[in-house]
Amino acid sequence: MITCKSPREIVYMKKAGEIVALAHKAAKDSINPGLSTLDLDAICEKTIRDAGGIPSFKGLYGFPNACCISVNNVLVHGIPSSDQILKEGDIVSVDIGACYHGYHGDSAWSYAVGKISDEAALLLEVTKQSLYEGLKKAKAGNRLTDISHAIETHVHKFGFSIPQDYAGHGIGTSVHEDPTVPNFGKPNKGVLLKEGMCLAIEPMVHFGKAQTRVLADEWTVVTKDKSLAAHFEHSIVITKDGCEILTKLQDKEDSNNGETRRY
Repeated sequence: MITCKSPREIVYMKKAGEIVALAHKAAKDSINPGLSTLDLDAICEKTIRDAGGIPSFKGLYGFPNACCISVNNVLVHGIPSSDQILKEGDIVSVDIGACYHGYHGDSAWSYAVGKISDEAALLLEVTKQSLYEGLKKAKAGNRLTDISHAIETHVHKFGFSIPQDYAGHGIGTSVHEDPTVPNFGKPNKGVLLKEGMCLAIEPMVHFGKAQTRVLADEWTVVTKDKSLAAHFEHSIVITKDGCEILTKLQDKEDSNNGETRRY
């Protein structure tokens, strides 16, 4: 069932989103060679709790940590570990959720660890821009797959791949709500977008082929060909004229990329 949130609910969604943005700022400021992914997870969890939130992912479906932290060829759901030390040239995707007064925010961002290769930098830029291409189509009166098609079109222009087993989703009082938001597909399909719908739009992109596999821990998803993967995500609310990003520092610059964006 797809719900449209009331103005009162959007206030809570914005606060949850701002807490997520604060955690991303803390992550970005902390990421350097030599940091373990478990220490990075602890930094994000402390930021969430200090801001009055609760980590949305901790215990969700049995996940053990506050954040999913995925390095290099790990696409999503990487489990933080004291044994995994970030090193120069890595890329690391940090997926953060926070709950505030029963409402959730969810955002993933991929970061460079020190100096990275030109190929890795291009993957990050293309994946990030595909998110914003999708957001341009996120407005009342459009169809759900208008978002999907915009993401796919941008990614494929650069020869990268989109895994088809993972997608975005609705968000609200649960982390994952209807509808599922694919990152590929023909335009003008799916539900009609309406004012007040809240969605987590999250393109996931491979440098190589699209196939994935899940490791023995039953969480960690890696690219089957071991190619690099990137992941960018914002939670948004559909508005009359476009959409508003919820997972940002409210009334300030977008915490992840230094730009003010409203669609």
